Amino acid sequence: MNYKTKKIVLNGLMTALVCIATMVIQVPTPGTNGYVNVGDAVIFITSILFGPLAGMLAGGVGSALADLLSGYPHWALFTLIIKGLEGYLVGIIVGKSNTISRNIFSISIGIVVMVIGYFLAGAILKGSFIVSAASIPSNIVQGIVSMIIAVPLALSLKNVEYIKSFNKSKTA
Repeated sequence: MNYKTKKIVLNGLMTALVCIATMVIQVPTPGTNGYVNVGDAVIFITSILFGPLAGMLAGGVGSALADLLSGYPHWALFTLIIKGLEGYLVGIIVGKSNTISRNIFSISIGIVVMVIGYFLAGAILKGSFIVSAASIPSNIVQGIVSMIIAVPLALSLKNVEYIKSFNKSKTA
């Protein structure tokens, strides 16, 4: 399979996985009328293993699609931008250095972007920064749980032959 085909298949697969991970495990948060999910873990893994563009595509499109399918269409555009930026930044910061410390640092930046992004989006949608601030704790928890899932998985998955072959064909 050539590199372009692999890239298209991989991006579609990771986008679908982000959507599924976001939709399957949803813990409602009554104070914000939203939910906590583990879709960020898949965004982080995608960004670390396959780079910023794959992370941006999977994060933005997969998460926005989950909003549309879960009954939160008013959040979809914000999610597309916030999660896309989150995935892109994690991938850029990690670069080719897939180490525990680099992964934790890049994911921490991604979490900050996500928390601030949803705080600002909530202020726009709800018309109040104070009301929107209620989402901050649950978004932090979501980010930290996703980091705890993503870091060991990304470190393990980087040794999978398919992932190694994808990265080799990228440089070839």
